[in-house]
Amino acid sequence: MLFLFILAFILLFLGWLAWSRSTNLRQESGLPVGRLIYADSTAKDWRPTEQPLYSDSHRLVGKPDYLVETPQGIIPVEVKSSRAPTIPYWGRLLQLAAYCLLVEETTGCTPPHGLLKYADALYQVDFNQELRRELLATMSEMRQARLADNISRSHQQPGKCAACGFRYTCAEVLSE
Repeated sequence: MLFLFILAFILLFLGWLAWSRSTNLRQESGLPVGRLIYADSTAKDWRPTEQPLYSDSHRLVGKPDYLVETPQGIIPVEVKSSRAPTIPYWGRLLQLAAYCLLVEETTGCTPPHGLLKYADALYQVDFNQELRRELLATMSEMRQARLADNISRSHQQPGKCAACGFRYTCAEVLSE
């Protein structure tokens, strides 16, 4: 009988350790409390790759890192491995807004916000009308730019030029 009591205590303790560890990992991941319904897996994962989200009306396709079903709605989560900037880059905000728009289009429910998780910070980005307008305007500008014969560089960052796939054909490359 003492053996069964000790075994039960050990199993309860191991269960508590597993629960505690999983809670800590979820908090570190930046995922909100809810049911994980989508994960953009990589080749090293054992899971099959998820299909991208697609909107025919906006001619938009994308794969958020995660979608979590919460009481507030389906929340897209984008994870960046780098340290967080003081304020999120505009392009990252638009990327997250695009995922919010894709969730809205594919589920019929508008997410109240998305999450942008960096290695050392978590930003909650409200998906409001202003951000939606900025996203749609930017998408329109991008479509117009695709029709142009030549598009000028849109930044003053030599590091960005160094990592660009068009570096060797661009007449506006910045040197470091």
